[in-house]
Amino acid sequence: MSLQLYDTATRSVRPFEPLRPGVVSVYNCGATVQWHPHIGHLRGAGIVYDVLRRWLEFNGFEVRHVRNVTDIDDKILAKAAEAGRPWWEWAATHERSFDDAYDTLGCLRPSVEPRATGHIPQILEMIAELVEAGHAYAAGGDVYFAVRTQPDYGFLSGQRIDEMVQGETEAGDKRDPADFTLWKAAKPGEPSWASPWGRGRPGWHIECSAMARAYLGSEFDIHGGGLDLIFPHHENEAAQSHGLGDVFARYWLHSHWVTMSGEKMSKSLGNILSVPTITEKVRAVALRYYLISVHYRSSIEYSQEALDDAAKAFERIEAFLHRAADRIGAGGEGVPLGDIPDAFRRAMDDDLGVPKALAVVHEMVRSGNAALAASDDGTAQELASSVRAMMAVLGLDPWALPWAAKGEDPRLVTATGRLLDGLLAERAQARKDRDFARADEIRTQLAAAGFAIEDTKDGPVWSVAGSTGRP
Repeated sequence: MSLQLYDTATRSVRPFEPLRPGVVSVYNCGATVQWHPHIGHLRGAGIVYDVLRRWLEFNGFEVRHVRNVTDIDDKILAKAAEAGRPWWEWAATHERSFDDAYDTLGCLRPSVEPRATGHIPQILEMIAELVEAGHAYAAGGDVYFAVRTQPDYGFLSGQRIDEMVQGETEAGDKRDPADFTLWKAAKPGEPSWASPWGRGRPGWHIECSAMARAYLGSEFDIHGGGLDLIFPHHENEAAQSHGLGDVFARYWLHSHWVTMSGEKMSKSLGNILSVPTITEKVRAVALRYYLISVHYRSSIEYSQEALDDAAKAFERIEAFLHRAADRIGAGGEGVPLGDIPDAFRRAMDDDLGVPKALAVVHEMVRSGNAALAASDDGTAQELASSVRAMMAVLGLDPWALPWAAKGEDPRLVTATGRLLDGLLAERAQARKDRDFARADEIRTQLAAAGFAIEDTKDGPVWSVAGSTGRP
């Protein structure tokens, strides 16, 4: 394939060559299950890497996809204690919340989704190796990674060691403020595990190094996550693994934030937008469209207006596909999957250029609507089949799971579409005859039934007023 990806480590777009022919290994950092997810979490931990995986699989690769769950963490323990609930129950509750959100947005399940607490033996083994290699030291029941012993430390973030702040509580036994924790000594009332250095629990960074090694080996293709993980998390992961001679990740991908009023979306800022809250206003498929419609290395400035615009853009695609299916009698089965246009392929191969790929989709939709208007059903079907194939690559095929399992009766969709097409044709004729009273009457009739009409240069497009898409 001719896929090129932006590699954070080299700060360049590089041709992608998998380590093993026909197989791509991907590790992306998933949830720290301290609270319910917002759409910023889901872009960085789910949607972006789901699109990558789908594109790789479309090109014939087997994708071995690991997405971890951090289920032991200072914040998890603090929030569980504040709520008066067991830490393990708190973590499990919010892990399920993430799973529900991934499923709602149509993300494929990873090959494996390991929990940190399920890999204590692998973590302890890796820490022991680091101590033996001289890259780590025990002090006061804790174990620290000695940052200055790793020559390439800082290669990923580009920061200088003396300017780095690990974001950890300073400990008197730490030899250097730049060092970071591999193993935390047990505190009263906290969960702990036995270790050669006393009871304790793992630090954040060692979890991912150990789990990536356990499932993907000492060298794998792609490591991904949100932009905020470059430092300290991914820098420290790489240091630990490189310290043991592991190549670790060959490509590093990082997706940008979802922001509100220019601020990174986060719980601390109080600007969280959860999937259940947003999908009270728009369908989940439209939310997925919105989250992938901006290039993954660019930030998304969230607003209801931007979400509504994205939902309408998806509606136009969906409405064309349904009209084309109705015209050829495909109805609930949908138009057959066609070929992917070269322009779409070039866009996706160019560092997952989804915005350019969607521009190809919309251009074909416009041509397809024109073909339908001209009763050129053969051309319309060919274009619709290509559009459906492109939407399938993006996880937006309206006839595929999970969108096809939302309780819609395909017969009702087909019948409604035909009824609306008839009314719209009558309205178009009334406008042509300058019978504007009748045209307005039809618009009012449709509005009363919950349908909105948008007049475009390719003809009218209908949607469900106050939400998105077909009933």
